[in-house]
Amino acid sequence: MRLLIRAANRDVGVEGDGIVDPSGRFDVVLDCPEAEIRPGLINAHDHLHRNHYGRLGAPPYRNAYDWARDIQRRHHDHIAACHALPRRDALLIGAWKNLFAGVTSVVHHDRWEPDFDAHFPLRVMRVDQADSLGMTPDVTLPSADRPFCLHVAEGLDEIAADEVRSLEARGLLQPNLIAVHGVGMDEDAIARFRVSGAALTWCPSSNHFLFERTAPPALLTEGLDVLLGSDSLLTGDGNLLDEIRLAHTLGLLDDVRLEAAVGATAARRLGMTAPSLDPGGRADLILLSRPLLEANADDVLLVIAAAFRASRCPISPSA
Repeated sequence: MRLLIRAANRDVGVEGDGIVDPSGRFDVVLDCPEAEIRPGLINAHDHLHRNHYGRLGAPPYRNAYDWARDIQRRHHDHIAACHALPRRDALLIGAWKNLFAGVTSVVHHDRWEPDFDAHFPLRVMRVDQADSLGMTPDVTLPSADRPFCLHVAEGLDEIAADEVRSLEARGLLQPNLIAVHGVGMDEDAIARFRVSGAALTWCPSSNHFLFERTAPPALLTEGLDVLLGSDSLLTGDGNLLDEIRLAHTLGLLDDVRLEAAVGATAARRLGMTAPSLDPGGRADLILLSRPLLEANADDVLLVIAAAFRASRCPISPSA
């Protein structure tokens, strides 16, 4: 099927899983003259199978390790019941959360699931990863040529602050590192991290829930590649659009860097092709009725994630 999308900012043609020139005859035309079409968003951090648990814990905590131990004691039966949900069902709950917020590519910070290769409705990035120094103390970089994701400095105490220095001492503070959170970095850790060339995935609502603060402003200043993640609903406060609006309100990234954190910067650091609406690109795109930095899930009119399609936009036959 050939599909033509007419939006306020441009026309885009789609055929199969690819973007084509918006000329010629099309089988279906979507006319959305008041909407903006843009590449699908990139969520750089989620745990897709944990979005049905609800927020757990009694924050604030000193670090994520204390939180993990506490919820196992405090919510053991609830966690066991949620864990019993069939795995594919749990993963799909995370997929729908992302798709309905305009996310077409996501980093699942856990083991690779066979379901991701079996008609999964959004693109899950194959990224080398480990949990954290506290959970995987024998962690090594599998390759210096591929991105490597690791929870780093997720807390407020000396344990969190020292993780950057520990990474450096072990030769793990490398340009291919994508550290998630970075809340507890002190002045020395920030300086070491920034000079290393590593990138940061920022999850502000998750950080505020657990610690009542987020990554230090000095860490997020110009010169550092910042990606944005929603985290799961165990700690996060919604979807990636909610995270974008919170980040915009906090004002720690300018608008250009914030949009790039779910677009060009994220793609480059994750080894993806740069997001594009030009012919020849992958058909991952969204239509929004409001500007990206103000949008919520209700403003997502259409999502195309390769072979998956969902639309609320009026359809008219082509001429």
